Amino acid sequence: MAAARRLKRVAAKQPGFLTLNAAIDPPDLVSSRRKRINKNKKKNWNKHSDINDVEDFLEDIRHQERTTGGLLSEKPDDSLFFVDIGQPEKAKQKAPEPAEGKKRKGKATRPLRIDLILQHDSLVPPPKDVLAYQQPNAKKLRRITQKAEQLAAKGVVSQRQRRLLNRRPINRTVKKAETEANNNPDRDYYDIWGQEVKDSSDPWYLQQTGKKVFKRPETMKQKPSVLPAVEVIAPGGSYNPDFLSHQALLQEAHEVEVKREKQESKIEKQLAVNKEDTATEETVLREQVEGLVEEEMDEEEEASNEDDDEEAVAGIAVAEKKTEKQRKREKAEKIKELQRLASKQQTVQQQQLFQLRSIKASIKQQQQKTGAKQMERKAKQEAQKALPRRLGKLKFLAPDLEVQLSDELPGSLRQLKPEGSILKDRFKSLQKRNIIEPRERAKFKRRLKLKYVEKRAFREIT
Repeated sequence: MAAARRLKRVAAKQPGFLTLNAAIDPPDLVSSRRKRINKNKKKNWNKHSDINDVEDFLEDIRHQERTTGGLLSEKPDDSLFFVDIGQPEKAKQKAPEPAEGKKRKGKATRPLRIDLILQHDSLVPPPKDVLAYQQPNAKKLRRITQKAEQLAAKGVVSQRQRRLLNRRPINRTVKKAETEANNNPDRDYYDIWGQEVKDSSDPWYLQQTGKKVFKRPETMKQKPSVLPAVEVIAPGGSYNPDFLSHQALLQEAHEVEVKREKQESKIEKQLAVNKEDTATEETVLREQVEGLVEEEMDEEEEASNEDDDEEAVAGIAVAEKKTEKQRKREKAEKIKELQRLASKQQTVQQQQLFQLRSIKASIKQQQQKTGAKQMERKAKQEAQKALPRRLGKLKFLAPDLEVQLSDELPGSLRQLKPEGSILKDRFKSLQKRNIIEPRERAKFKRRLKLKYVEKRAFREIT
């Protein structure tokens, strides 16, 4: 036997040797030694065991479950086979006629290929969600319901139920339907392009289709200012004004300039340096000598003050202790004082009964004062509506009055010189009517510093 194997091995090594059945006697196994495997150990089970037939069997079962919903061996014969007896004669003789308006030549419509791909082709039911059926404190709630049923069978009403029955009914108004959030998974799906008719009173439908009318705030209806968009200039600003109206406009411009000069002079006075505050040689010397002469006087005063404090402390320590008689006397005096105050208050209350007429008059006078203050406050609020509000960090600065002096008035419209700017006038009008905030022109800020280089031409070199 060993000699036959040896001959076989030698023949297999020869070039051009062909085996009749390579699966039975492959050259690898012939040339190599047989491996010895210990199958008693668990780590060698999966490594050196062939489970392809088991995997094929399980894959076949899964395929049957996906396609047919179960094993074919367990299916009844009626679901697998049917007897083909052909088309009935009545159906052959009388074919269904297409409805009017729906006549179409060619084959019947079939679903699109993309729809067939997206269809769910597995017949295996989805796994049961165990967490969806779980309920926290289920045993406790079950015990509570069982106990309640037992008490209800006996006719005993629990304390909580009695309180609920004894409560007064509350007339609660029906709340308006609130629109649900977009990310709510329980919200009903609505297809805008679908053919089904949706209830028009549904708030979600109204919101998604843009038909819901939102309630605008009341402040949107109010104007930011009561001033007109275009203010008519005073009659004194005409090219050929009346004398009195022109003088009135000049007086107004004069008052504005006087007020501006007063403010500037006030700021100059506040920032001006007082001559008396300037330092002289005498004041400098006095500051240097200050504190040298007064040190001796301070030491003597401190010593005398310490002696006085010691005497006062000794006197207080002696006077702190009181006798029993003094304490009783102080207590009796306190009681008498409280009684006197109580009797005084009682007499004052009795006297107020005879002062009802004067009290009514004072109350009426106070009401009139409060009414006058309210009217004044309302008038002030109405006046503030015509004034520009503080919308930003800058205050509104009124533009200068465009007025001409008496000698500058033109004789005719042809000699009139234009003044001001329409763009600036509209910009100031928007600021005055609280539409935009007052602002300044942005200042240019250079990013890089200028570099000055002195260049010398070759002709200047001598």
